[in-house]
Amino acid sequence: MFRRETPVYLFTGFLESGKTSFILNTLNQDYFATGEKTLLIVCEDGETEYDLKYLKGQNIYVEFIKEESELTEEKLRNMDASIKPRRVLIEYNGMWNTETIMEELYPNSWVLTQVISTVDYTTFNMFWNNMRSLLMNQLSVSDMIIFNRCDETTKRSDLRRNMKLFNKKAQIAFDWVEGFDGSAMEEELPYDLNQDVITIEDDDYGIFYMDSMENPDKYAGKTFVYNCIFYRPKKYPMTKFVPGRFAMTCCADDIQFLGILCKSETDVDLEERTWIKITAKVKTEYVPEYKDMGPVLYLEKIEPGVKPEDDIVYF
Repeated sequence: MFRRETPVYLFTGFLESGKTSFILNTLNQDYFATGEKTLLIVCEDGETEYDLKYLKGQNIYVEFIKEESELTEEKLRNMDASIKPRRVLIEYNGMWNTETIMEELYPNSWVLTQVISTVDYTTFNMFWNNMRSLLMNQLSVSDMIIFNRCDETTKRSDLRRNMKLFNKKAQIAFDWVEGFDGSAMEEELPYDLNQDVITIEDDDYGIFYMDSMENPDKYAGKTFVYNCIFYRPKKYPMTKFVPGRFAMTCCADDIQFLGILCKSETDVDLEERTWIKITAKVKTEYVPEYKDMGPVLYLEKIEPGVKPEDDIVYF
């Protein structure tokens, strides 16, 4: 009998980094609490404990692995055969090598779907300075990195930029200490809006796009230089085009083109998907495609661009 693929969600992070709390919160979310038979494999004992009786009532079966040597393909196959889960969550031990838990260990039907790492911001510098290789071993394979227990001293742009140096695809998220509303903090940008001409680095295009679309007035009158792809929608005149980048907002199946309308005083005739480098000034106007006020680029200069080594923008 054919059995569908079983998604595996791997949670990494050092002890007390918030893995268990995050897993429990996930299991209680409406989008996840659908009653599917779930196998939760726990590889370390943290301060927060699982209510095994409650989880069993939610069709969630918990298995414990105490030693790294116990984590074998045979053991996982036996779990799969006895429980027959429709999805698997693994709370991994932060002191174990993540290479051990990559796909070669899994039963044939199991597919590693997402790797999520939790980091305690209050101890991050200590681990970064003293156990960097072990920390990077976890974070370099993560699809999402969550910094917990952040406060007003947290420099989000610095953390985001440092993580992107060795893991461009990871989404970076921040969770705040109890009682502190981090949403009230203004997001630190990786570029200086006070410069006469502002260069947007390839890795910062996603931040530039999102912030300019959400806060167009903040960008009005500013001049920007950045690499992008040439694209002209059908029915656009030769003096209008949409420079932008392809971005992965969630997963490989969710890649979309993110661009900002650009106007030129002269015709611009280029092949689709040509990499270009533009210099343009931003104005705020009503744009039918936006169905709202938004940023519009006014072209000042266009020249050949350079395709980045990784040309996908990650959020």
